[in-house]
Amino acid sequence: MRPVKLFILFLLPLFISAQEKKKERKGEFYFSWGYNKEWYTHSDVKVNQPVLNNNYRLVGVRSHDHPGWDEGLLTTPISIPQYNYRIGYFFNRKKGLAFEINFDHTKHIIQDGQQVKLSGTLNGRQTDSTINFSEGNGFYYYLNNGANFLLFNIVKRWNWQESKTGNFKLDALGKAGIGPLIPHVQNSFFGKANDPGFQLGGWNIGVEAGARATFYKRIYLEFTNKIDYAGYSNLKVYQGTARQSFGTYELILSLGFTIPAGRIINN
Repeated sequence: MRPVKLFILFLLPLFISAQEKKKERKGEFYFSWGYNKEWYTHSDVKVNQPVLNNNYRLVGVRSHDHPGWDEGLLTTPISIPQYNYRIGYFFNRKKGLAFEINFDHTKHIIQDGQQVKLSGTLNGRQTDSTINFSEGNGFYYYLNNGANFLLFNIVKRWNWQESKTGNFKLDALGKAGIGPLIPHVQNSFFGKANDPGFQLGGWNIGVEAGARATFYKRIYLEFTNKIDYAGYSNLKVYQGTARQSFGTYELILSLGFTIPAGRIINN
């Protein structure tokens, strides 16, 4: 047999094998919508009202969320309860690396009826007293249209399990990021209410970990635990501003959809 024919016969299996290699998109877009539940640390609220000669601190206030999804989810608009959405892109599917826009519509309400220590300057005089923080007594403090955490996350995905057909995958996820706060601020101190509304109001950092189950390569359920630290500043109050920082532990359940994208590569 001639050398040329031998050479062709040698290369032919390699050529066929190369053609049979699986082609796959390099990137992957995803989007999800879900709902959440929060628990907050105790915190101080620092109020500064220069015109009124007030500069005081409410010490160790207790707060709670308002899920909403447990009050008739199917009978109210989807954006009324505490919701969250994620928009992301896996720019390296092989290494499981993604960039994500991560938004949580969380509600933060200072508990009504608690006894709160007030320390600082009130009406130009030094004070160290206890007040009944209740709406009936002229006090309330709501971030009820949202404490609203916006994060820009880096995401890492680890494959745990995958069926032979590829129609089911179970992945572990880790996320970390930083971003601005967009609270809706509504409050009253000593019977003087602010003009409620949305504003930019500080920064937050967060880490998130959980699992994602993907069905038929496109639809997924994602359950994660999140820890967030938020520092709010320049929040609008009557004739002044307030500052507050607190930690949050959050549980999140989301339904999502994924779309392969980017240039095609061979595996």
